[in-house]
Amino acid sequence: MSRINTNVQSMIAQRVLGQNTSGLSRNLERLSTGFKINRGKDDPAGLIASENLRSELKATNAAIGNAERADQVVNIAEGGLQEVSNLLTELQGLITNTASNAGLAASEKQANQLQIDSILQTIDRVAAATSFQGVRLLNGNYDYKASSVATGVTDFRVNGAKFTGPTQTVNVLVTQSAQQAGLYLSMGGPSLDLGGPNSSFTIEIAGSLGSRELTFTSGTTMDSIAAAINTFTDITGIQASVVASGTSEGIKLSSKEFGSGQFVSVKVVNSGGLSTTGLGFYNWNTGDFNTLNTSRVTDFSTVMAANGVRDLGQDVGATINGITATSTGRTARINTDFLDVQLTLDTSLAQSLGSVGGSNGAFQITGGGADFQLAGQVDIAGKVSLGIGDVATRKLGKYETNTPGTFRFLADLGSGKALNVVTGNLTDAQKVVSGAIDQVSSLRGRLGAFQKNTIGATIRSLGIASENTAAAESVIRDADFASETAGLTRSQILVASSTQILALANTAPQSALQLLG
Repeated sequence: MSRINTNVQSMIAQRVLGQNTSGLSRNLERLSTGFKINRGKDDPAGLIASENLRSELKATNAAIGNAERADQVVNIAEGGLQEVSNLLTELQGLITNTASNAGLAASEKQANQLQIDSILQTIDRVAAATSFQGVRLLNGNYDYKASSVATGVTDFRVNGAKFTGPTQTVNVLVTQSAQQAGLYLSMGGPSLDLGGPNSSFTIEIAGSLGSRELTFTSGTTMDSIAAAINTFTDITGIQASVVASGTSEGIKLSSKEFGSGQFVSVKVVNSGGLSTTGLGFYNWNTGDFNTLNTSRVTDFSTVMAANGVRDLGQDVGATINGITATSTGRTARINTDFLDVQLTLDTSLAQSLGSVGGSNGAFQITGGGADFQLAGQVDIAGKVSLGIGDVATRKLGKYETNTPGTFRFLADLGSGKALNVVTGNLTDAQKVVSGAIDQVSSLRGRLGAFQKNTIGATIRSLGIASENTAAAESVIRDADFASETAGLTRSQILVASSTQILALANTAPQSALQLLG
C-alpha cells in the first residue's frame, strides 16, 4: 500500500517521539531539582502529604528552638539562685556565730549584723538583676497571680498551671482532719499526791525532735509540771498544758506540729506510788482533739506504762480539683501536667471536713507563670507552664511564730528588725533562714527537674520526630537518583530511536515515485 497524503507511520513515530521526549524532560527535571514531585500533576496525593509533612517538620523544628531557649532562660535563673543559696548559707553561719554570748564582744555582733545587712541587700539586688532579654526572672514576674484567697488558707504556692479561661479555680475538699499527736496524763488534782513525801514521779517524754527524762516530787503542782515540760519543747517537739477533766486535773501533752510524722511517747520510769484509781493515760478523740476519750489506756504502774504509751499525729486528707493530694501535716499538694499547687490550712480549716471556701474555692489563679511552647501543635497540651517565685528577702523564709498569725521573713533579720542578731530572737532567725534555704533549694530542684526531664526529654523526642518526619517527606517527594538515572538512559535511547524511526517514516512515501516510471 503506497499512500502519500497521510503518512500514518510518521504520525505514529511523532507521537512516540513526543512521549519519549516528555519522559526525557521529566527525568532531566527530577535529576536537576532532586525532587520527584515538582508540581501538582506529578503526584496530587503525594504533593498534599508532602506539604503536610513539611509543615509538621517546620513546627517541630521551631518547638526544638523553643525548648533550647527555655533551657537558656532556666540556666540564667539557676545562676542567680545559686548565688542566693550561697549567701543564705553564709547567713546561717553568721547567726550561729552570733548566738554565742560568752567571748563575743558587742562590736563583733554589730559587725556580724553589718554583714547580714549586706547579704540581705545583695539577695534583693540579685533578685532584681537576674534577667533574660530585659525580663527579670527572680522578682516575681513569672510567679502566678492569685485572688479571692479563702479565710484559713495560711500559705499557698502555685508551681505550674495550664488553663484556657481567664481564671482557674482551685477547689479543695478536706476529707480527713489534721491532728497533732497527744496524750492526757490524769494526775488527780492540782498537785502530785505520791505514796510518800520522799517519793518521786519520773517519766521520759519523747517526740519527733528528741526526748527528756523528768522527775517530780510529791506536791509539785500541775502548772510546774507543764512549765518544766515546756522548757524542753524545742528539744522534744512536745508542748504541755494543764487541763481539768471533771474533778481531776492533769497534763495535756501534744506535738507542736501536725501530721503522721509527729508522735508523743511517755514512759513511766517510777510511778512514785501515784494512785491508780481512775488516774493514768488517756487518749483524745480522733475527730476532736479537745475532747477526752473516757476509756483509760492504762494507769501509771503497769508494765505497759513502763514500756511507753505512744500516740501518732495525722496528716490532713484532701482532694484538689478532684485529684487526691499528697499531704504532710496541714499542707496538701498535687502535681499534675495541668496543675501543680501546694497550700497550707490553719488548724480550724484543716480539722473541718468539707469544701474550703465554698463555691468560690480556696483561691483563684488569675494569670502569671512562664509558658513555653514545647510541641509543634499550638494547644494547651503542647504548652508547659512553670512558676518562678519572688526571691526577695521580704518573701523568703516565711515562718509562723509562737503567736498564731504572726509571720517572720528573711527581711526581719535586718538592723532594727525583730530578728536582728544583736537584740533579736536568734532561734526564730535561724528557723527563717532554714526555711529560706529550703525554699530556694526547692525552687532550684524544681527548675533542675524541668531542665533535665521536661526540656531534655522534649528536645530528644522532638529531634527523633523531626528526623522521622523529614525521612517520610523525603520518601514521598525526593527523587531516587539511581532510578532516575536509569530512566534517563532509557529515555535518551528511546528518543534517539524514535527520532531515527521518524526519519525513516518520513522517507518511506518516496518509494511511490518508482511507480511513476
